[in-house]
Amino acid sequence: MLSHALEHGVLVVTVDQDPGIGGRAELSTRITQLVGAHAPTPVVIVLGEAASSDAAVSAVLRAHRLCARLGVLMSVVAHSAPIRRLLEGNADDLCPRLVVHARVDTAISTTFAAAA
Repeated sequence: MLSHALEHGVLVVTVDQDPGIGGRAELSTRITQLVGAHAPTPVVIVLGEAASSDAAVSAVLRAHRLCARLGVLMSVVAHSAPIRRLLEGNADDLCPRLVVHARVDTAISTTFAAAA
């Protein structure tokens, strides 16, 4: 369901599968553990095509709130325009703005530059 790698000083977390409502809490926990273990490294979360669901979006929005509390810069990649709009529309206004990209390479380079 989840994989991660460090690329150009950015933690890239890829969600490959839809966690479903029942797996949303587990996905949130796993993302939280990765972010906490690598803080203050900036994070890019990539939602794969199969992970473009409300449950995955919910887990990513929870991760965004955690990153804000930790002072960790976070971006999201979603290939689906409706999912990008859903993420942008439901991001917490009290946190730093959630930046949502359509391409992984753009998200990594932008996040790396912003964190430098």
